[in-house]
Amino acid sequence: MTVLSVNVNKIAVLRNSRGGAEPDIVRAATACLDAGAHGITVHPRPDARHVRADDVDALAALTAARGVELNLEGNPFAPARAGYPGFLALCKRVRPAQATLVPDDDGQLTSDHGFDFARDAARLAPLIAELKALGCRVSVFADAHGDAVQRASVARAAEIGADRVELYTGPYAEAFESGDASDVLARFAHTARVAQAAGLGINAGHDLNQHNLPGFLRAVPGVLEVSIGHALVAEALYAGLAATVGAYRRIVDSGQRLR
Repeated sequence: MTVLSVNVNKIAVLRNSRGGAEPDIVRAATACLDAGAHGITVHPRPDARHVRADDVDALAALTAARGVELNLEGNPFAPARAGYPGFLALCKRVRPAQATLVPDDDGQLTSDHGFDFARDAARLAPLIAELKALGCRVSVFADAHGDAVQRASVARAAEIGADRVELYTGPYAEAFESGDASDVLARFAHTARVAQAAGLGINAGHDLNQHNLPGFLRAVPGVLEVSIGHALVAEALYAGLAATVGAYRRIVDSGQRLR
């Protein structure tokens, strides 16, 4: 089963652009859950440019009350600072169902690559162990490589204790827009199979939308979760939040019938 986790970062961006409390991120997340989303994702960054630590607390309370998953994303290596206690500290505070580790720098506009497991495995392993001790399922951001040797490196995520990898789907979305995503989809499917053979579950996210998501789910086996934020919120400006979440639910649900 593929589940839909809605990333509400962009709601916070809109709120922060004006100040104050509107639009209310908890109300927006509630509307997404009411419309059928299976969970909520947030990626608080150290500069608090969208979701803040207090938002994480509020969304943790909401998802706990609703009995759904909170997926907390972040760079576990980013140091704490004023207003940002650090990713592990946030996870200790709210105990998300899933902690997704992402190798983004402070200045990045958005996440745009996965971990280099050959380089980062030793540093990641103790952090993954700490998160799992908190009861979190741990997913790590990963690229879908074309080279067989690089592709095999994804299996190292299992060796260091991760439960899942989240495939960074930006390259697929770009290829889809160019009109021919077949080679890129094959790369993602191969990477997914390598990860699954190592015992890892498959998540996916970044630049997925209503147009490119169906083809991705048909081609890539066993996707357990997609997290979608930017496109969903943009589409909701035209169609409404409930209708847009409902459209995504129909896509992920139909993907199950095709398998």
